[in-house]
Amino acid sequence: MAGRVSPEAWPRGRHALRSRAFADDLVRDAGLEPGSLVLDLGAGGGVLTRALVHAGARVRAIELDPAACRQLTARFGDDPRVEVIEGDATALPLPDEPFAVVGNLPFAAGTAILRRLLGEPRVPLTQLDAIVEWGLAAKRSAVWPSTLLGCTWGAWYELRLVRRVPRTCFAPPPSVDGAVLRATRRANPLVPPAEAAAYAALLHRAFAARRPLDCILPRRLVRRAALELGFDPHAVARDLDVRQWARLYTAVRSATPRPPGGEAPRRRGSRR
Repeated sequence: MAGRVSPEAWPRGRHALRSRAFADDLVRDAGLEPGSLVLDLGAGGGVLTRALVHAGARVRAIELDPAACRQLTARFGDDPRVEVIEGDATALPLPDEPFAVVGNLPFAAGTAILRRLLGEPRVPLTQLDAIVEWGLAAKRSAVWPSTLLGCTWGAWYELRLVRRVPRTCFAPPPSVDGAVLRATRRANPLVPPAEAAAYAALLHRAFAARRPLDCILPRRLVRRAALELGFDPHAVARDLDVRQWARLYTAVRSATPRPPGGEAPRRRGSRR
């Protein structure tokens, strides 16, 4: 194709998939329903876009690089199932209707994109299958030690490291391997979405303190929860998995008195 953009000419941090067969496997493993809306974030030359179209999806191919966008438009511009959008995946408006994400995310922006997609439970994301750095996928999907983001996102999504993507699968090859991180929306969230801010505040407080939980939360409450949920009352934040955190949050919330208006009372001398 005339004017085709070589992956070697892409901006730093971008690594194209070499194999169409791998892209087909990734889309097949995602189990998408025909006709579903799917965002291909960091669409590049369109190897995943092509596989998604063949799977019957409606695709929004989102790409920041203008030259790659022109290549996508030349390749898919006549296909009504594909909408090519030039823009930053960390800033573009997200769909109002349910959607999935299948993408080879820029390694340099992986966490920022995941924060945008998974950090707000009211975003109607149903599933994400994203290629990210191996370390990022392993850290966010780890049962132990848990992380602030993993426990936050895990309240609404099941996080799994699905497969390794060796660096030889990319052009140009990155300095580290990649991985497919899957996030599937929970049918029954561990924390009500309306309480996302309060849950996140508790996690931030605990993870930032780097002290045992019974030193930062009411000791009697922590000991009672520890006995019920099976963790050490002297544990630190990273020692609890997402289900234990969700239930501990519920215990803390239930033990916090609220005025009739619903807002927890402020401590004397506290500032907003």
